[in-house]
Amino acid sequence: MRIGSAKDSYAADQALFDSRTQWAWVGVLTASLVVFPFIAGDYWLYLACLVAINIASACGLNILTGYTGLVSLGQAAFMGLGAYTVAVLENRLGTPFLLNLLAGGGVAMLGGVLVGLPSLRVKGLYLAIATIAASVLAHFLFANLKITGGAAGLSVPPAKFFGIALDTSFRLYWLIVPVTALLLIGAANLFRTRIGRAFIAIRDRDISAEVLGIPLLRYKLLSFAVSSFYAGLAGGMWAYFFRVVTPESFPLIMSIFFLAAIIVGGMGTILGSILGAVFMTLVPEVLKLVVGWLPLANATLVLSPVRTIVFGALIVGFLLFEPHGLAEVWRRTRRFFHLWPFRT
Repeated sequence: MRIGSAKDSYAADQALFDSRTQWAWVGVLTASLVVFPFIAGDYWLYLACLVAINIASACGLNILTGYTGLVSLGQAAFMGLGAYTVAVLENRLGTPFLLNLLAGGGVAMLGGVLVGLPSLRVKGLYLAIATIAASVLAHFLFANLKITGGAAGLSVPPAKFFGIALDTSFRLYWLIVPVTALLLIGAANLFRTRIGRAFIAIRDRDISAEVLGIPLLRYKLLSFAVSSFYAGLAGGMWAYFFRVVTPESFPLIMSIFFLAAIIVGGMGTILGSILGAVFMTLVPEVLKLVVGWLPLANATLVLSPVRTIVFGALIVGFLLFEPHGLAEVWRRTRRFFHLWPFRT
């Protein structure tokens, strides 16, 4: 027997959606995502695809940083590994795009395992510096290896599905959004398993987790692997979306962007990955509009430093005033309407 919100079984407690209302909202969201590309213009389809790619990468970083407590500034480098893998396979072998995406995720996963090796000895700021060093090394390889096309980069042929070229935002929407949805579902289910709970135990207190029998190096490397796999898939989708990959496509500022996204959205929550990625993707678009309205001769030159300042200000602001991010704001709002007119 269930009383109120109490659960009468372990399975009910672990269910992703435990009420008909939640399932109804899932249905509404799914229907909205299906209808959206038929009513949206090219600009909004472009934004939707870009948001979905950023959600996938931010979710991967949240698994590593938010759930496992390992700070990383190498997410852009892992996306680059996935993007270049897709570009090379498309240009040289012409393999199916799904296989290319999985290969890109696999290569990024191997890179993540290598970068994660120091995580047993260092953590916090020192681990972040190690991931920055990995980003610098990856950028050097992208710019100097022959297979990556050097500084000129590589052009990426469009993905093809049963002979149909996915060369527009409308067609790519049906690739990018379903893949991102599967990644989110996989991440949500991950933390219902022993592996996900081990990640959380390491984040909360790694020494206590080791005393309880959790092998730290194995699970830290596994967290790096999963996070990098997500980044590799996101990088592969990025390559198909923009159709060109260069060393400048994945700068360090992009890694800071994803770190800002999970801080703003809320670390340690899947919802935080979604809200943070959406918010941080739309911020530059709003800045473009604002700078475009200003009477400036070189508006594009002003935009880049302003964007960096805004990203930094958002990180500091949310850390000071809302450390749990937009996900906590959403929970408080939902709780308010759930209990209204009574006080929480």
